[in-house]
Amino acid sequence: MSRLLATASGLPEISRRFFLSGAGKATLSASAVAMLAACETGAASHSGGDSMADAKADSDILNVALGLEHEAIAAYQLGAESGLLQKPVLQLAVQFQSHHKAHRDALIATVQKLGGTPAEASTLGEYAEGLGAGTLKSQADVLTLAARLEKGAANAYLGVIPSFADKDLAQISGRLAADETMHWTVLAQAIGEQLPANALSFGA
Repeated sequence: MSRLLATASGLPEISRRFFLSGAGKATLSASAVAMLAACETGAASHSGGDSMADAKADSDILNVALGLEHEAIAAYQLGAESGLLQKPVLQLAVQFQSHHKAHRDALIATVQKLGGTPAEASTLGEYAEGLGAGTLKSQADVLTLAARLEKGAANAYLGVIPSFADKDLAQISGRLAADETMHWTVLAQAIGEQLPANALSFGA
């Protein structure tokens, strides 16, 4: 299975990032939550070693992750086009978006190698409506939205680690969670949000 991860392990040095559980579920769409729950249930039911079923279950989980990456890319695009971001912040948003594009490409390649059909992105207008882009009135609004999505993604990737039949994919999910946590930390500092006071605050 390590061959399936060639694309993922070749992500840019800057980092490799982005899934769903616990508090993160509150930040994501109801459909994404339902899809992920179904994936987790399916993965658990095929823990007996059926390779085809395991590959299908892993592919389904990765496709939910791909949907979240599409959403993140769109969120940063909306922020970049909003005219609300100052130049240094805009550059950071574009950099973080590039990370999510790398994740998207890695996930697409892995889903295809598992025999699945990669989830397609919605239109930017659909994402704008779903994310409430019309309510963004300031740079702080944009960064708050991005921070919320990044935290949800970190919790998501941590939450599905036990569901993967392929342990290499579970490891990649952990690495992506670490990247998303880094994104959230930078954004949280930018908007003045305090870091968690307690240990083990992610993935609970």
